[in-house]
Amino acid sequence: MHHADHPDHAGRSRRTWLATIAPVAVLAAALLGLTACGADEGPHLALTAALPQKTPKGTEIRIGDPAAQAAIQAAGLDKELAADGVKVAWADLSGGPQTIQAFRGGKLDCGAVADIPSLFAAWTGTSTKIIFQSVTVDPLKYPIYQLGIAPGEHITTLADLKGKKIAYSPGQAQGALVLRVLKKAGLTQKDVHLVEMTSVNDTYVTALGSKAVDVAPLAAANLKIYAAKYPGSSSLHTGIRDDASTLYCLTDSLEDADKAAALKDYVAVRTKALLWVNDHPDEYAKAYYQDVEGLNEADAKWSVQVGGKDGIPKTWDNAVKRLQETADLLSQEQGHKKLDVEDLVDRRFEKVEAQAAGGHVVTGDAS
Repeated sequence: MHHADHPDHAGRSRRTWLATIAPVAVLAAALLGLTACGADEGPHLALTAALPQKTPKGTEIRIGDPAAQAAIQAAGLDKELAADGVKVAWADLSGGPQTIQAFRGGKLDCGAVADIPSLFAAWTGTSTKIIFQSVTVDPLKYPIYQLGIAPGEHITTLADLKGKKIAYSPGQAQGALVLRVLKKAGLTQKDVHLVEMTSVNDTYVTALGSKAVDVAPLAAANLKIYAAKYPGSSSLHTGIRDDASTLYCLTDSLEDADKAAALKDYVAVRTKALLWVNDHPDEYAKAYYQDVEGLNEADAKWSVQVGGKDGIPKTWDNAVKRLQETADLLSQEQGHKKLDVEDLVDRRFEKVEAQAAGGHVVTGDAS
């Protein structure tokens, strides 16, 4: 259950990242029924204080986490949340642009994203913290993205990217991957033609098919659609780990003692839900990819299979190290200020997650 920076299951141009936020009407529909922070706020909780042991009954948290929502409900874990006193107001959104806009409007507590949105939130003045990290058990075998190659283009190694037109979205995971690929290939931005476009729905598939670009990162689940639609197209493995998957929250929400307690319960349940998906791939394929995303049974099962299994890291050390490397790369290549990413994670939830996973945690290089 992975989160590209912007979901693009059905396929997964403005100049700046901030202009990629969802249209107001679409976001309003996704947030329907969610309220802004108000009089029902809980007591203040310092970020250095221990998480509360008990959640006051009826505490509401507003969560944009559609893939995990489907797993939690299919596994019956929503009953555990209710028993803990947690009321979840689900928002049908995820990914950086949508979640950051919702955060700014005070309409969302947490959202499911890859690794880039927490960086861009910090760079654009929205204070957030990561409270959940998961990985892919075998990330190079099951990459989230591969490079889609336009029909007729003969690109078989990363070195062949020199001089090519590459789709590039600076504020999304796909854009960061492009920068990592160039670095691995020993190329700079000046060695290629970066074509700025946001990855939303099937924009990258269409751009490749029309040869507006020669190369674009495509979610692995979309490659099947792309290959079927455009004969003569191909794809290329990057050989780069791209499995960052997080839940990040408004810092203000974590400073609300009641919400922090509820989020502690949510992190434990979310952990169990991811492990349930590993053991029930067909049930999850139906609950999410068929019932929510509208895929047929065969494509739904394939989408789960191509994603591999989720791993819950025993510690976040390696994930935080990779996030720091990404932040440093983006600072250098995009001119952002330097960040210490330890400021962007809330380690209080690290043990909550590991304890919920029990003996099913991953360690070492796998984490």
